[in-house]
Amino acid sequence: MTTQDILPRTKLAHELYGDFWFNSAPVPITALRGRVVLIHFWDCTCINCARSLPYIIEWQKKYEKYGLVVVGVHTPKFPFGKNPEQVEKAIRKLGIEYPVVMDNEYLIANNYGNRTWPSIYLVDQDGYIRFQNFGEGHYAATEQFIQTLLYSSGMEDEFPLLMEPLRETDKPGAICYRVTPELFAGYLRGSIGNIEGYAPESVVHYDDPKIYLGGRFYVEGDWMNDRNSLRFTGDESQAGRIILNYQALEVIGVFGSEDEKGFEVTVEQDERFLTEENKGEDVRIDTNGRSFFVIDKRGMFGIVKNKEYGEHFLRLTTRNTGFSFYSFTFVSCVIPELISRN
Repeated sequence: MTTQDILPRTKLAHELYGDFWFNSAPVPITALRGRVVLIHFWDCTCINCARSLPYIIEWQKKYEKYGLVVVGVHTPKFPFGKNPEQVEKAIRKLGIEYPVVMDNEYLIANNYGNRTWPSIYLVDQDGYIRFQNFGEGHYAATEQFIQTLLYSSGMEDEFPLLMEPLRETDKPGAICYRVTPELFAGYLRGSIGNIEGYAPESVVHYDDPKIYLGGRFYVEGDWMNDRNSLRFTGDESQAGRIILNYQALEVIGVFGSEDEKGFEVTVEQDERFLTEENKGEDVRIDTNGRSFFVIDKRGMFGIVKNKEYGEHFLRLTTRNTGFSFYSFTFVSCVIPELISRN
């Protein structure tokens, strides 16, 4: 769900007191009076954040000369996102050149009352929060308000044209399919469907129930129940499986391993291996047609990218102890019949 608000001049922006800064020394908000500031809350394991970043990066390039300052606030969804090396790799890979501060203890997020990834806050020349947008979308409206605030700050130059939408889903008025909600693995906010449920900080043996409800995931094998993840602990004689039904165009997973040594996880959709037509960007296909991805990091993996929206059955299989599962996120698309041709 995306929401946006234009706000009156009643709430001053808080300082960005964080754990570590990239691309810059600390940026004091009070020192930026007279300039417009865009604050972008994001996380390196959030696919919605990754989809919003090309807009943020382009706006920084387009409007910096007019007085816009962009600051990223990395508020981690998972504990491994508190590692500066992990975040720096993501910053370099994504091409982020503006200042980014790590908000490991959620101090900045709590000060701003932020609970959503991604989120955008626009601060006017006097330090007041004037606009906020939660979630993906409303990019044209956000850029228009950037121009409004820059004009109000005294900038009278002619501004460039608004950025063209990068995807059909980004166009104003786009109507998209409803997808399966984000699924978390850990016992703090998990969505497990097995009747065994959770046993915090314990290993549980799970059986495949053979019946799968939507909005839930299921596992098979021995799994350690951690706060933010499930970790496979079975030996090589047994397989660990993650099973779910979902509705979406794409599936993104967040996974990792205890030692980050490369090992394979097999992927099947609708009882078949993936193909070049529907595999995610991190999936490989071997000479026998088997689809798999390699766990060599903690982070985000593109699993499935179908040609059309639909309902599917997904199964991941591994025999490697230490495989950790954190979450699934699902990506939608525009309903073809409702695409505006105007």
